[in-house]
Amino acid sequence: MIASLKLPLALLAGLLLPLSLHAQAPESVMVVEAYSGKVLVAANSSVKRPVASLTKIATAAVVVDWATATGTDIATTTLVIPQTITLVGGPNPLNLQPGDQMTLRDALYSALLGSDNLAALALADHVGRHINSRRGKNADPVATFVAEMGKLTKAIGMANTRFVNPHGLDGAGRAQGQSTAADIARLSIYAMRRNAFNFIVRQKTRQISVITPAGKKSFTVRNTNELVGEVGILGVKTGTTALAGQCLATCMDREPLVRNKPDGTKGATPRRLIVVVLNSPDRFNRTRALIRQGWAIYDPWLAAGAPVKDRRREFLTLPRIQ
Repeated sequence: MIASLKLPLALLAGLLLPLSLHAQAPESVMVVEAYSGKVLVAANSSVKRPVASLTKIATAAVVVDWATATGTDIATTTLVIPQTITLVGGPNPLNLQPGDQMTLRDALYSALLGSDNLAALALADHVGRHINSRRGKNADPVATFVAEMGKLTKAIGMANTRFVNPHGLDGAGRAQGQSTAADIARLSIYAMRRNAFNFIVRQKTRQISVITPAGKKSFTVRNTNELVGEVGILGVKTGTTALAGQCLATCMDREPLVRNKPDGTKGATPRRLIVVVLNSPDRFNRTRALIRQGWAIYDPWLAAGAPVKDRRREFLTLPRIQ
């Protein structure tokens, strides 16, 4: 079923420190090749931390999975902005007001590209209400949705993760969600398998609209991930709060490696790198350096025939969930 993540012994050294030292660790890192699951770089990768808006990766994945399962068209289905957005606080880049409407797709663009907390909450409210209706329950729709986020983390082996809201905000009086660099890498691999998610997070900008009592208003949402647009970069998500620090999950593809097989045919090996940094002092440049480091480790390993000494220790694996 789901193999638990175990790292090479050299990488485990940083994970065997007392918890008090873990708390002082300046950064958590995980670099993994997504198709093989080969762990390339790890530091403090199993240390639980707040992950800020990286939470929205799970939010969007649940929305996309729900839409697929129910046959819902995210491009045409609209949601209604709930009254509960007034309780979230923080920026309101679209000036959303209770009763406004927008498509699920535009809400996903705002949540994933613009890191809009209110759009994330509205998505959770909408999907949660539909789930409650199907189950014949009269429960808090956002709580229902967050429970689905928990089911997803369990299904893909994110054993050290607990999400408590769909947006990732933390602060005084607010329950704190936590995850790890290793778990966010798992989540990123999973989410990037979803075509709708994959397409959204690779956009640098997107025009979206909100239907208000005064009419339709248009907005340009810009991707907060400044790496998007660089060669091979496909997303995934930024996150920043006072408690979490600078966080970034990134996906990069390279051209498949074509090789001659013993039977005379050609085979192609796809290559995709997932890089996660949590509480980084310079998340974008750090990720650029880790991308170079990751490929410098992966390519020689692959050229040597992809040797494996202990699969449980050297690989991060996910179930084959379609």
